Amino acid sequence: MANHQCWLSCLSAMYALRPWQKSLKQIGGRFGSSVLSYFVFLKTLLGFNIFMFFLCVLFIVTPQAVHPQMDLNPRSFVGLELLTGAGYFSSSAMYYGYYSNLTLNDECSEYNSTTCPNTKTWLPYQMPLAYLYTIGAAFLSTCIILVYRMSCSFGDSFRIGYFSGVMALKVFSSWDFKVTRIQSVQRQRENIYMQLKEMLCEDTQHPHYIRKRLQSVCVHVFSWSLCLCSWLGSAVAVFILSEQLHKDHRVRLRTRGEQEVEAMLLPLPLAVSICNLFLPYIYHGLGLWEKLSSPMLEVYVAICRNLILKIVILGVLCYHWLSRKANYMENKCWETFVGQELYRFVIMDLVFTLLDTVFGELLWRIILERRHRQKRRTEFDIARNVLELIYGQTLAWLGVLFCPLLPAVQIIKLLLLFYVKKASLMTNCRSPKKPWRASHMNTIFLTLLCFPSFLGAAVFLSYTVWSVKPSNSCGPFRSLGTMSEAGKYYVQLLGKTNPKLSWINWIHHYLWENTFFIYLATGVLLVVIYFHIQIVNGQRKIIKLLKEQISNEGEDKRFLISKLHSVYEKKSRGPGRRQAMLQKQNIATGKI
Repeated sequence: MANHQCWLSCLSAMYALRPWQKSLKQIGGRFGSSVLSYFVFLKTLLGFNIFMFFLCVLFIVTPQAVHPQMDLNPRSFVGLELLTGAGYFSSSAMYYGYYSNLTLNDECSEYNSTTCPNTKTWLPYQMPLAYLYTIGAAFLSTCIILVYRMSCSFGDSFRIGYFSGVMALKVFSSWDFKVTRIQSVQRQRENIYMQLKEMLCEDTQHPHYIRKRLQSVCVHVFSWSLCLCSWLGSAVAVFILSEQLHKDHRVRLRTRGEQEVEAMLLPLPLAVSICNLFLPYIYHGLGLWEKLSSPMLEVYVAICRNLILKIVILGVLCYHWLSRKANYMENKCWETFVGQELYRFVIMDLVFTLLDTVFGELLWRIILERRHRQKRRTEFDIARNVLELIYGQTLAWLGVLFCPLLPAVQIIKLLLLFYVKKASLMTNCRSPKKPWRASHMNTIFLTLLCFPSFLGAAVFLSYTVWSVKPSNSCGPFRSLGTMSEAGKYYVQLLGKTNPKLSWINWIHHYLWENTFFIYLATGVLLVVIYFHIQIVNGQRKIIKLLKEQISNEGEDKRFLISKLHSVYEKKSRGPGRRQAMLQKQNIATGKI
């Protein structure tokens, strides 16, 4: 019993060591599962970034830091680098241009040199190969983990959604009598209270009339037209501004100092952050004007509008980086410049998010309290905040090839956002007027993170690795046609130095370079996804049949109970009827 008690104590301690466990319970009990889904999603993103940061530091940054590069133009730290990402950081291990194209534990002067010493190195560490395959392994592992988490979340949300109408279970069987602490009891009471409000709000239905439907259709058409104009206007504005800054940057490099030129690169991320800050408020106002029937539908519409806005802006920026910078900065390290651009976008997004949280929510609460002379707070905008997280994570995935330490910046950003958002939520926000359960929201968030965000970043980096020519003056892939040629060169070199390993060259040629294997792997993946969908559909049908069977059994029980009641009533009324008939017969015969 002592060992068993010790084991239970260890399990409870390990459960208590989970990050933000108490904070998440407090948020869920006070604001409901809809607001809680934002913080759970932030925690998920933090795990992805920690995993990618660990791989990059272990296989890219640390080996190169052990064999540092000689900096020909060292620059001192002035503080502006924290915003621009340039200056002192340009010649550090943060960016692509710092890394060499050598075998780190060998004395080769160049990556493709033939003047290497005759002594063979045990386990040569090829920096280009490590750089390429570490990023590839990080993306492949993230894809597998993301798909697995999405499938698990889908199963959990489906099982939770199945019991959406069982309110008696929540009323009579949801209290945990093992909870004894006053704070835990209060938190559990608030949690059950919010869940009951969510269930009652979902069951509420409003009648719809033809006139109101026509009016709502006109409002929807007009609001979506305004959204379309805002998307096109944002894309055109970002494209024109990027082109103008690109031309001015080429001119200023010849006439002005580097620090002044680097400071003039901030207007592009500043303009993009302003669009991402103010346009979601316009979409929120349009959502209030539309007066949608369901709060969940309002969130989905807002997510769709914000997502299209960020996809359009990031698409224009990706075209600008690969089409303009890669073509017009051949003599310089354009990869480092792209990494600096993405660093500036991440930092500027953090700055505007904090300003919006501090000044937007705080000032709005103060204005409401002074106007109404009572405590009035705003609701937490889930759609806008979640899309900000997805946008920031997309920037981190886009920049990990050009800035291997960008996941570290993203980790610091997410940690700061959690505590700032939690403090603002507790101080400036209130629970939703129309609470709704977010059993499917985590699945929606992970799906948006997988397909528009991760898939777009993977396509961008794949095109960069396979089709764009690297810089000739910096980086681990200098003097190569594409980044993907690093693997081919190393495999050929390995086959020449050791003929017993020539089979690796065959595998690389037929499995890595041959497009048939890619098509085959894609086909196998599609087949697996198809069978998974069929299995899920089969489980859904089985659950539906079991649900119908349970309802039929309930109807059968009600029918049998009603029959038993009728038989019992007949039996109980039987002697009384016989006595009444005998009395009538006696009266008729004159006996009474």
